[in-house]
Amino acid sequence: MLVLLSSPASPFGRKVKIAASVLGLLDDIKVENTNTNDPEDNLRQQNPLGKIPALILQDGSTLYDSRVIIEYLDHLAGGNRIIPEGEARFAALRNQAMADGMMDAGILQVYEKRFRPAEYRYPDWLAYQAQKVERALKTLEATLPPAVRAPEDLDVGSIALACALGYLDLRFNGDWRAACPRLASWMDGVEQAVPILAKTKLPSQPVGEVPDQLR
Repeated sequence: MLVLLSSPASPFGRKVKIAASVLGLLDDIKVENTNTNDPEDNLRQQNPLGKIPALILQDGSTLYDSRVIIEYLDHLAGGNRIIPEGEARFAALRNQAMADGMMDAGILQVYEKRFRPAEYRYPDWLAYQAQKVERALKTLEATLPPAVRAPEDLDVGSIALACALGYLDLRFNGDWRAACPRLASWMDGVEQAVPILAKTKLPSQPVGEVPDQLR
């Protein structure tokens, strides 16, 4: 059995879980929660970068980051399932890149507030990260991703975007929704069409103590 090292709050771990579910592989994966801040945690032996998610294969080797893991899972499922062929491939990968960047920027904002005392926080750095997210949201609001009516409609790009928007709901109270009503409607439609999103969704935790971690 494959072993996924992750954390419930990690948007990148959630991306892998959703992909595995869509591909019909989730029952073949044991999910183990890990503590990225614990030097004795098995994670650092499996991924020298100490980041989640990491996927331990049956031969004992490990794959990371989320993009590599998802490509491997798509390969296991026969290929070209959530990573399309032809020109569609590049649109899906571009959307994944945008979503991953949004999640990176969101996590950096959370970490700045969680780990740095208030008097040492750098407002310009927080604004710089927030503006990345704002520009991405504006782009997505203007050019919506394809509608998702069933799990099989998802590709790697729409999976990643759903996780990025879900992370903004989790850590930033869903404040993005007021400025992006069309995108919010798209997200609501994805949540209704894909049951695994509800199963992996956490209540809003603006600056919780559960590690998020990059990729």
